[in-house]
Amino acid sequence: MGVKSTNITAVQHRVPKEARWRANRHMGGVLWFTGLSGAGKSTLAFELEHLLFDKGYQAYVLDGDNVRHGLCSDLGFSPHDRSENIRRIGETASLFAEAGFIVLSAFISPYREDRLVARTAAGENFNEIYLSADVSDCEKRDPKGLYQKARRGEIPEFTGISAPYEAPIDPELVIDTGKLEVQESLEILLRYIEQRFAMPE
Repeated sequence: MGVKSTNITAVQHRVPKEARWRANRHMGGVLWFTGLSGAGKSTLAFELEHLLFDKGYQAYVLDGDNVRHGLCSDLGFSPHDRSENIRRIGETASLFAEAGFIVLSAFISPYREDRLVARTAAGENFNEIYLSADVSDCEKRDPKGLYQKARRGEIPEFTGISAPYEAPIDPELVIDTGKLEVQESLEILLRYIEQRFAMPE
């Protein structure tokens, strides 16, 4: 998406991101959780946020439902609106990461091209985390009853039922939340973060 505004100039911050990292004692970046509805994105993101906060990390969750109450409240679920939703979140997550936070973004984000837009916004700070639970596992959980509604035709363009999900081709991390318990998944994520976001020597 091109910049439509005119007479604007990007202003450089006077506090470099490396200084923010040193103050936080960890690097900033984005963990982008993607997967079907019910795969555990929000559950893991919020549990991980709490765990990281207790360990002294600066971490913050951007969640699909919460964002659609504010930043993206004007968007629906058409392919175009889904793409714009992810574009906005990608840019927002990038700003948080530049500020030194570990951003835990929990979004179905079904299209590879849209996730690439989010990756481009965050650059090398982007980490795609694929929660690979399949439709049958997610449908068994169905914590919000959405799959039942989608099967009855009450929710149009529902990912995995009446709309596609394009699985990541080369994510940084894959967790099969259809087989692993929440605590097991959290342990994998914590080890990944301790390695990936450690301050360079």
